[in-house]
Amino acid sequence: MRYTPALTTLGFVLSPDRRQVLMVHRIGRSDDEQLGKWNGLGGKLERDEDVWSGMARELREEAGIEVASMRLRGTVSWPGFGSDGTDVLGFIFVVDAWSGRVPDHNAEGPLVWQPITRLAELPMWEGDRFFLPHVFDDAVEQFHLVIPYADGRPLGCTGTVR
Repeated sequence: MRYTPALTTLGFVLSPDRRQVLMVHRIGRSDDEQLGKWNGLGGKLERDEDVWSGMARELREEAGIEVASMRLRGTVSWPGFGSDGTDVLGFIFVVDAWSGRVPDHNAEGPLVWQPITRLAELPMWEGDRFFLPHVFDDAVEQFHLVIPYADGRPLGCTGTVR
């Protein structure tokens, strides 16, 4: 079977003191398949974009900020993730430096600075708990994971963490 995933970006914007991360609480649209969940910012790549430019564009659109520095932390393949069983491949970034003023909300919901140490307490995609600790772990150079989904739930996690 051919693997033709939707290509996405997911960014975690750090506060200047590096203790908090900007999260969106997805309560802005009743038809959102992520309704009620907390997530970083990002979205689908456009046809003519590289992943860095796509991530920067999403942050500009969703949070009104301009990226000065960001690092690719890893990738996650989510086979079967879409509500129709489609596959998704995500490029996960940490945004270290940025400029601009973050609004209180965007079309998807409130934008809130959350303590990194409390992210695990937030309602989010169940599979995010597999990769999220690696995003903020300075001992991890990069991670490349596969988190297959069926019926909206993760089936496990495999891959490489270096």
